Amino acid sequence: MRIDVKTLPVDEIIEDISNSINAPIINGGAELTIEIPEDLGEGFIRGSNFDSGIGIITYNCKFYEDVRIHFTRNTVHPLKFIFCSEGSVGHSFENTEKVNSIDTYQNIIVSSSGHNGHVLYFKANQSTHVSSLEIIRSIFAHRSNYNFKDLDPTLKSLFQDQVSKKQFFYQGNYSIKAADLMEEINTKNFSGFLRSIFLEGKAFEMLVIQISQYQDDEAGDKLPQILRKSDIEKVDYVAKRIQGDIGSNLTVESLAKEAGTNVNKLQEGFKYIYNLTVNKYMQHKKLEAAKEMLMTSDKNISEIVVSIGLNNRSYFSKIFKEKYGVNPKYFLKTRKKQD
Repeated sequence: MRIDVKTLPVDEIIEDISNSINAPIINGGAELTIEIPEDLGEGFIRGSNFDSGIGIITYNCKFYEDVRIHFTRNTVHPLKFIFCSEGSVGHSFENTEKVNSIDTYQNIIVSSSGHNGHVLYFKANQSTHVSSLEIIRSIFAHRSNYNFKDLDPTLKSLFQDQVSKKQFFYQGNYSIKAADLMEEINTKNFSGFLRSIFLEGKAFEMLVIQISQYQDDEAGDKLPQILRKSDIEKVDYVAKRIQGDIGSNLTVESLAKEAGTNVNKLQEGFKYIYNLTVNKYMQHKKLEAAKEMLMTSDKNISEIVVSIGLNNRSYFSKIFKEKYGVNPKYFLKTRKKQD
């Protein structure tokens, strides 16, 4: 199925999509929503437009057939920051056959040249959650942008290119923060005026994340500063490594090296997923193992202390009580009563 979009700004884009798929628009004041008709798929497409020249479109849907949305218009197209937090979506410029796939947690920054358009591709029967920041540069330029001070020179030229002289395409690595932000946009329960300023704030926050990611990726040999999907996978590896070797006192440095990352990135990942430092997570798992042994094994407290890699029984009793509210002997007594 082909959907043609020939207008701007975002609220008019939503109207074009609505007409193409014969679905009514739900006007929530701060945003316009189209619910996908049952014969075409499920989910929704939602858009908001702001006086700053920035707009945001969210595609949170699954189509029952392949869908192509063609953005064609006889004037300058917006600068687009597109991010996918679920599934995948394809993008191409209208004058090329090459389709670039944007996978989960990936983003692209695109600017067409002249009046050349864009095409988004949605695969049949695939749940997809994609956001697109649409920046009309001629309007955005009226903001006090402080001459885009300290912005990467390439991005600075893109923002200042109000007539879209140059085609640009960038595909980024993985960012988990942007996915969380998209989830916030969907779940926060504001309406009317509050919803409007909330959405505009989140649109700018999304812009900051994607610009930061671009500058991070372009930093060359500098260490990345943004948590990626690959970093999450490394955290998962280290967590399993800790769980599988409770009796050892592994260092954060050695774990980071083994996982192929650095200490700061590993710590950031553990705080993000578990709200714990690596050492605190390690302690947590050791105490869980100790509790299990106290309740089910024949080992005494001293033997358990050694088996979880500690050598100070008093320290063990202290941290055990801090976590569980009772000292280890309580669990021993419980086990003996059961026996």
